Amino acid sequence: MKSRFAPLALDQAETLPLWRRPVSLLFVLAFAMPVAFATWSALLNNFVIEAAGFTGVEIGWLHTVREIPGFLAVGVIALILFIREQILGIVSLVMLGVATAVTAWFPSLGGLLAVTLISSIGFHYFETVNQSLQLQWIDKDRAPQTLGWLVAAGSAASLLAYGLLVVTWKAFELSYNFVYLAAGGFTAAVALFCLFAYPQFEAPNPQVKRLILRRRYWLYYLLQFMSGARRQIFVVFAAFMMVERFGFEVHEVTALFLINFLANMAFAPLMGRAVAKWGERRALAFEYVGLIAVFLAYGGIYYFGWGVALAAALYVIDHLFFALAFALKTYFQKIADPGDIAPTAAVAFTINHIAAVFLPATLGYLWVTSPGGVFALAAGMAGLSLMLALMIPRHPEPGNETIFSGLIATPAE
Repeated sequence: MKSRFAPLALDQAETLPLWRRPVSLLFVLAFAMPVAFATWSALLNNFVIEAAGFTGVEIGWLHTVREIPGFLAVGVIALILFIREQILGIVSLVMLGVATAVTAWFPSLGGLLAVTLISSIGFHYFETVNQSLQLQWIDKDRAPQTLGWLVAAGSAASLLAYGLLVVTWKAFELSYNFVYLAAGGFTAAVALFCLFAYPQFEAPNPQVKRLILRRRYWLYYLLQFMSGARRQIFVVFAAFMMVERFGFEVHEVTALFLINFLANMAFAPLMGRAVAKWGERRALAFEYVGLIAVFLAYGGIYYFGWGVALAAALYVIDHLFFALAFALKTYFQKIADPGDIAPTAAVAFTINHIAAVFLPATLGYLWVTSPGGVFALAAGMAGLSLMLALMIPRHPEPGNETIFSGLIATPAE
């Protein structure tokens, strides 16, 4: 008789109730993670300014520390030698939830750096494993649409968290401590539920459990690097600008986030269908052209004194363009050997965070002298990303990874 703890093959999982199937687990995890992370993000800029007196320098250092675990995401390859990916992802989510819950207990630079490092280990290791499981568990033909719905589920969770903050923050005079405890505790509790309520699923293709770098994935690696560098500027400085320059309060920043995720809930499934119809090259090119315009407009806010309404609108538009980033996942899914998904997800996460380790702290010093220069640099990065995206073929597959594949024979390794 087969043990109830034995791994269950994906084809056998179809006999389970709908709520216990692999894709259902992905949706539960997609909903649980943003509750902690979105709440942490919504409160962070106000909390660090009010409680710890942060300037652009300190916030830059905090985000640099936050990104160190992303840079070390290759450690996942060592861990999955001993721990199943599914277990590692869920335990990492528990770590994120618990660390978020106690954030307000450490209102100093040193304390915030320490608790942020712990929460970041949970977040980045969860994201690394989660991306791997998504690409292993979702059929290629359904991946763009399903990933679009997963983005929408995460947006719904963030929307719930932000909506509650907007409605209750001033009305009930909530404290940072209460909100962090509630949000982090929720995420940790859902993760523990997933740990015991779902069977261990076995993907059909065993994963390579060692560090691999394949030359034929070179374009994917470069796109990941540019994505990480570009996104860090937005994540670190766009919301910080709303607080520092325009004096946004907690409920106002949260309302802006809420609008973002309402838009993502509506448009992410549509973007999934668009990627399936247009292909990854066109989708990513559209994203990068839009980001160039958005970052140049951000710079104009400082150079030409454009107002808060434009800044808020750009923030929402920026988020919508970033929602197309899952086209990079489906591009890799199409060109990858099935066994490469887990180790390459870890390698790609590390590559994505190379610039993230030094950019926030470095640009924090540029920010205090030329905020517009920070966004001009981001526009340049988006331009370089556009040139790289145009190298993706219309129909990527193994052996046809770039538009140059037919011209230059690329070794498999």
